[in-house]
Amino acid sequence: MEKSSYKFTVALIYDFDGTLSAGNMQEYNFIPAVGKSNKEFWSEANDLAEEQDADQILTYMALMIRAAQAKGISLRREAFQECGKGVELYPGVMEWFDRINSYGEQRGVKILHYINSSGLKEIIEGTAIADKFQKIYACSFLYNIDGIAYWPAVAVNYTNKTQFIFKINKGVESVYDTKQVNRYMEEKSRPVPFSRMIYVGDGTTDIPCMRLVKNFGGHSIAVYNPKDKAKRAEMNTLIRDNRVNHVCPADYTDGSEIDAVVKAVIDKCIADYNVELLEIAK
Repeated sequence: MEKSSYKFTVALIYDFDGTLSAGNMQEYNFIPAVGKSNKEFWSEANDLAEEQDADQILTYMALMIRAAQAKGISLRREAFQECGKGVELYPGVMEWFDRINSYGEQRGVKILHYINSSGLKEIIEGTAIADKFQKIYACSFLYNIDGIAYWPAVAVNYTNKTQFIFKINKGVESVYDTKQVNRYMEEKSRPVPFSRMIYVGDGTTDIPCMRLVKNFGGHSIAVYNPKDKAKRAEMNTLIRDNRVNHVCPADYTDGSEIDAVVKAVIDKCIADYNVELLEIAK
């Protein structure tokens, strides 16, 4: 469908770890490669943060560099991307994006997918779904002239995740650009109004974003591992506390609960759009 044929755009924004994939992305290849258990790695990173009164995201990134250097593991971007190939995705994720895109296109709606993660961008770039996203907002490293990671370039924690919601709202994809995102723009001129955003996350690190999107008229969905049936009752407190609109298992197969919810939200956006047209016509 030609760009001019779309009525409007809906943005689907996802956390990654625990949302599209079970566990943390570093646990599939990187942590075993440096000879640590998951518990050892994360305990060391968290202890360092507490000891230095530091950000936990920055300490895990520092530990990745230190642990890789100690074991002679490559710190090139390509090595991190190679780790991404081993990341296991939840059921239906591989087919999800094309199916939802098709659903929107049949109704004249353009669907854009974004990642908003505290995980590592370079690892996500190596996954089988990397090309499905309009933009991947996540932690990343600076690389020296030899292509070796040596310092954090972007660190995404649970509060500064919200900045990327505003970037999507205004169509500013650059992480570096802070001028355009803070420039005044009329609501009707913004590429993706908050009311046409759907945020999908799995836990406490996503609450500021989920609450932000929900409070501005969008829809937030909290997901949990389908194998953990008891988790639903815990996640339902997020609805009670007015933090999310829906709770669903992280099963993205055709006909699943989240499949029905997302399609219903797209339909609601279309209905709201048609009502707006009727109001303008009066």
